[in-house]
Amino acid sequence: MGIRHLGREIALKALYQLDVSGNVDPGQALALFFSNFPADPRACEFARVLIRGTLAERDNLDRYIEQVLENWSVYRLSRIDHNILRMALYELLYMSDIPARVTIDEAIELAKRYGDTDSGPFVNGVLDRLATVLGLKHKGEEHGADEPK
Repeated sequence: MGIRHLGREIALKALYQLDVSGNVDPGQALALFFSNFPADPRACEFARVLIRGTLAERDNLDRYIEQVLENWSVYRLSRIDHNILRMALYELLYMSDIPARVTIDEAIELAKRYGDTDSGPFVNGVLDRLATVLGLKHKGEEHGADEPK
């Protein structure tokens, strides 16, 4: 398992915890989270970047997601699917060193592992639409870039 894959799993778990715990101080909650779930420091640092960015851009990310959902609202999404979509969209928009296909594939894997039976195809469809609408479908392919392990 790659460092960034592990970082994404950690970030998803932390974002989910913040989501279900309500209006807690994110800094304190994340400090507690990381103290209880030790992992490779590089994975934790990547997770922190994803968490901070996703939280900072949460409202904008939700607006983008809402635009591509058909007959659905972001507030009806499962918390797992919603956080996977937010985190992946943050990667697509703000992490230029990660190719779109890597981001989408990783999000699908997280959805299959942590979501329900329909989560993988659902996340794939939403992210594919977002990447197309935002002109990011081929992000990272021009340089033959791939994700560091």
